Amino acid sequence: MSSTSKRSPVALITGGSRGLGRSMALHLADHGAGVVITYRGAAAEAADVVKQIEEKGGKAAALALDVGDIRSLDAFAGAVKAELAGRFGRDQLDCLVNNAGIGVHASFAETTEEQFDALMNVHLKGTFFLTQKLLPLIADGGRILNISSGLARFTFAGYAAYATMKGGVEVLTRYLAKELGPRKITVNVLAPGAIETDFGGGAVRDNAELNRMIAGQTALGRVGLPDDIGGVVALLLAPESGWINGQRIEASGGMFL
Repeated sequence: MSSTSKRSPVALITGGSRGLGRSMALHLADHGAGVVITYRGAAAEAADVVKQIEEKGGKAAALALDVGDIRSLDAFAGAVKAELAGRFGRDQLDCLVNNAGIGVHASFAETTEEQFDALMNVHLKGTFFLTQKLLPLIADGGRILNISSGLARFTFAGYAAYATMKGGVEVLTRYLAKELGPRKITVNVLAPGAIETDFGGGAVRDNAELNRMIAGQTALGRVGLPDDIGGVVALLLAPESGWINGQRIEASGGMFL
């Protein structure tokens, strides 16, 4: 886990109350990081993540955030600054993980402008401007990790709008790595493959036929689990990974090779 000082590092993970974000938070805490997670509506689930971390002797906090509400980001940055000072005795973050997301499944022909805008506001515009607002709070030598999707490489019908946003996140990652290089902040993008969570209505987890199809097209012979991704995030934010920068890393078990 990257740290710019001898104190325990602090990471902020958006969408940390459930699924992949929850696993990321628990893995990072197990590696000694303080963790701030955000949630949009799942306050009870977020509180449970904080409780689990604290029961193990770690430090954690949960803050409400709708990443797609750009007008709220200034106030959110202020809340993060206050939480860092009050709970962690810090004035800066070491790591930011842009994980929050929503899923929409619709054919290209049937995708509405409202669906397109919702995806753009959360995945692309939200990632862009939340990172911009938090940049003064990220320590020099820190880490930014954006979350993309295997769907930016391989193609499933019905995800044109979603994958378009993730493709934008991947391009943004390279530009951030270039522009933040003088501050020694590394920026990478992690692209999970199909994972058994409630994302997108839980189709990968709950549809046995879909699950078998994906497993059959994956070199390791199964669909991914949240802890597969939580572990990779801890790895990518570890001190030993500090020379990885501006890269797309796919964690899919070898889907569609």
